[in-house]
Amino acid sequence: MKSIQQMSKQYRVTARTLRYYEELGILSPNRQGNTRLYSQREEAKMKLIVRGKKFGFTLDEIKEMVHLFNADQTGIKQLERTIQFGDEKIALIDEQIVELMKIRTELEQMKYDFQLKLLSLKGDSS
Repeated sequence: MKSIQQMSKQYRVTARTLRYYEELGILSPNRQGNTRLYSQREEAKMKLIVRGKKFGFTLDEIKEMVHLFNADQTGIKQLERTIQFGDEKIALIDEQIVELMKIRTELEQMKYDFQLKLLSLKGDSS
């Protein structure tokens, strides 16, 4: 069992963040009086939260994955849903890449046009 301070330090989040995850129903630490104690199961959830946030999942999506694991100890439903979320994120990233490439192309063209204009202006003034 780990304290809230130990969890905060290990996962580089504030104690308030851990309490917020608890408020959302993602984490469920044990209580001894006012002290929160995090089991290995809660640590596994925290790892999922950190990984999910890293890959751009929303807290609602992460919460759904955690609850699926709680409902199905085999992890099958959680993995199926996580794969579905992953496919959606990959599609979104692909769309963003296409859009960024368009923006890059437009910026390169604008830069080229401005360079030609600058050369023209400099040529007129000499």
